[in-house]
Amino acid sequence: MFELKLLCPEASVESLSDALDELDALSVSVEDADAESAQEQALFGEPDMPPPKEAWQRSRLVALFAQASQAQEAAVMLAAQSFFEGCQVVAISAVPDQDWVRLTQSQFAPVEITPDFWIVPTWHEPPAQAREVIRLDPGLAFGTGTHPTTRMCLRWLATHPVKQQRVLDYGCGSGILAIGAVKMGAHQVDAVDIDEAAVTATELNAQANHVALNAGLPELAQGQYQTVLANILATPLKVLAPLLCCHVATGGHLVLAGILARQEEELIQAYAPYLTLSVVDREDGWILMTGEQNTLP
Repeated sequence: MFELKLLCPEASVESLSDALDELDALSVSVEDADAESAQEQALFGEPDMPPPKEAWQRSRLVALFAQASQAQEAAVMLAAQSFFEGCQVVAISAVPDQDWVRLTQSQFAPVEITPDFWIVPTWHEPPAQAREVIRLDPGLAFGTGTHPTTRMCLRWLATHPVKQQRVLDYGCGSGILAIGAVKMGAHQVDAVDIDEAAVTATELNAQANHVALNAGLPELAQGQYQTVLANILATPLKVLAPLLCCHVATGGHLVLAGILARQEEELIQAYAPYLTLSVVDREDGWILMTGEQNTLP
């Protein structure tokens, strides 16, 4: 494996990335060329907002190629293009062979939800104190337990009685909340998502954890539930307010996550016609909000 490193201004990043893709680069990454210096720039977007810019003022592109000759040819061809003005080739170098699977796995450790409830990747042994375990490996679908919103939802499930309840996980992602509900004793759990890949991931993860649940597209959700979970983002949660509240049985609970602390009042107002929301947990700038359905929607 060989990497071609390029330095370019922000305006050239997209053109260079597209060209490298056409030149059969195995991957292309973009980094801040001034990282860890006084000129370093923060470049990120909030969860429901796009990033403010596509790249840094001075960006470093790193393209991987299978052969040294491919990297060298790419450097020559790029240098001849008009869009390469202001760019430069920094280096072409060999990438040491590594066990990439083992390296990736080493970055994911068991996640504690409560002292006796853990999320554990399949390559780890559960901690000795774990009485309840969800086996889940990082994958394409959202929700592996490493994000505060997922942890807060699971903490709520672990500390509130859902035994023998009918539970809905709306926007199930990996199915982690649905699996958690089953493990906490729920009688029937429906997990729905608009993404068919998420539905498949939920089914596979449920099988791996030896739990029975129903996974499908949103139309699977029918009737009312004693607990409705939705770990999405603030904007879709506001749009979904009437739908989600209609699924909450009288005396049941709505549990919402994916909400930044500053969005608390927005959610309270969006749900005010249906039920009263309040913040019950906070972590790293995120909040968990719940409401009880006291009247028929």
